[in-house]
Amino acid sequence: MSRLSERKDFAVAVCEEAGVLAQRYFADRGNLVVDQKGAQDWVSEADRNVETFIRQRIAEVWPKDGVFGEEHGAVAGESGFDWVIDPIDGTTNFVNGIPAWTIVLAGVTEGKTAVGVIRDPNADETFVATRGEAATLNGSPMRVASGVALRDGTVAVGYSNRVKTRHVLPVVENLIEHGAMFHRNASGALSLAYVAAGRLLGYVEEHMNAWDCLAGQLLVAEAGGVVEDQNADAMIREGGRVIVGTPDVFETLLEIAENAWNA
Repeated sequence: MSRLSERKDFAVAVCEEAGVLAQRYFADRGNLVVDQKGAQDWVSEADRNVETFIRQRIAEVWPKDGVFGEEHGAVAGESGFDWVIDPIDGTTNFVNGIPAWTIVLAGVTEGKTAVGVIRDPNADETFVATRGEAATLNGSPMRVASGVALRDGTVAVGYSNRVKTRHVLPVVENLIEHGAMFHRNASGALSLAYVAAGRLLGYVEEHMNAWDCLAGQLLVAEAGGVVEDQNADAMIREGGRVIVGTPDVFETLLEIAENAWNA
């Protein structure tokens, strides 16, 4: 078994373990300690403690790997392989009792995402991709939708307080003009996983942090979708825009997004 395959298996196992831990907090939300980082930007003790759990598991099994996470500081590695963690993507949903949140773990080497895992404990779904290999859902191959036009499908649109509101509304307006439905579930990672699984046609967001998107972008790419070519290390440092879609709709989504964001 290759080292990359070993890391993939590790990532799946640790995300499933972390999902069990997160569900315990989710079931006891009345006692959950929640802080506000900014407008509609929340962090709970569940986020912090789930990330700590994942970091501890990485330190035990892959002590020379680097670690980047949403809630705690970066750890420099020696191996050339870095882990990028979002302990709970969709915290707003989590704290409000909405079962649309995920555990996200990506592995990066040489500026490319090599491993991506998104675990949805509520639906008991694990989305997995390794660079150069097929993406899977609960162990079975998955593919993006094929032969579905925008007018017949749904596109997810992300939004955060890091971007201007006026850049978001034209995206939604243009999707409607193309006959598409638009979707937002407050978990960008879960939406990206749904694109890879053929449930959504695409996803667009002007700015995402690496822990929210790297795993999902790899899932989409390995499931036959189109993803903008980006340097994963640069995404870790600065974040960036995310546009993914099926081969049938990607170019249209790119045009819609750029027209809105460059206005």
